Amino acid sequence: MSKVLVIEDSVTQREMIANLLRGSGLTVIEASDGVEAFEQIQKGLPDLVVLDIVMPRMNGYEVCRRIKADPKTQNVPVVMCSSKGEEFDRYWGMKQGADAYVAKPFQPTELVGTVKQMLRGPG
Repeated sequence: MSKVLVIEDSVTQREMIANLLRGSGLTVIEASDGVEAFEQIQKGLPDLVVLDIVMPRMNGYEVCRRIKADPKTQNVPVVMCSSKGEEFDRYWGMKQGADAYVAKPFQPTELVGTVKQMLRGPG
């Protein structure tokens, strides 16, 4: 069973995303910001990270860069999920190392589909 770390500062959004992913058979751990996310990652490597961009203490771009810069976590796929849905935001997210970008508001099937696809890996 795959383990997904959901990093989102809005409790409502975080619970909605977590419940969606749990409903599709995944194990979910949660963090409310980047600092807490790295504490969770220290405890055990997730198979995938769903990451908001606008958060206190450490934004999603910074979290993504740090995940991709660390040899222990660089192969963990990162799905950015943000209300910053402009083409530039998507481009910048991918530049930071994100593997996929889902703009809010999203269709539940879009997020779950993207996560499942990333967990299967390339090909």
